[in-house]
Amino acid sequence: MNPGVDPAVLPSAVSISSEDLIIPSCSDVSVANETNAATDTPAPEPAPITERDRRFMALAQAAAEEARAVGEVPVGAVLVRGDEVIAKGFNHPIGGHDPSAHAEMAALRAAAQKLENYRLPGCELYVTLEPCLMCAGAIMHARIARVVFGARDPKTGACGSVVDAFANPQLNHHTTVTGGVLEEACGAALRSFFADRRRAAREARAAAALNNASDAADPRPDTNQTL
Repeated sequence: MNPGVDPAVLPSAVSISSEDLIIPSCSDVSVANETNAATDTPAPEPAPITERDRRFMALAQAAAEEARAVGEVPVGAVLVRGDEVIAKGFNHPIGGHDPSAHAEMAALRAAAQKLENYRLPGCELYVTLEPCLMCAGAIMHARIARVVFGARDPKTGACGSVVDAFANPQLNHHTTVTGGVLEEACGAALRSFFADRRRAAREARAAAALNNASDAADPRPDTNQTL
């Protein structure tokens, strides 16, 4: 994630590129929504990070590994209510031919189907990467009570890194946001994924160059030529 990646390595459907995404290394911190001075109505204060948060984030990390196993950018999410895991999801826009198939969206869809309700009040969403604007909109529409994310996304993050979608006082629903839970581990998973992709691309280019050099040094007769 930190260094750039050859654009040929990543399909255009991937929403996260190692060139765009830089995961900072820092300790667990909480992201607080700011108070709306115009209305004197404070946004919900984030709950402190707990062992419970780390436990559910570890489950989201396991879901992210499912994405990695099928060649997708490793982002995972779990949706919980109380101590019950309602649903999980992982990033799969390439395999699903679906630009909206982020981990959060997959978890929200699965939870709504299971509970037979598109509203999910009282639920919390744990995701290994800061949600984008698309996912933030779906989270608010589903009435999720709290979002907990791991690594920050300084290019498309909608929980404070680029924009703070949840801090707008005009919204009819306010979601509490806590960030930086297992941040280093979540970021490391993304960094290693892109490092592997870059290495594979380099090896493929080297093999192609070797084959081309071999063909140039030992030209073969044209078997289709008429004698």
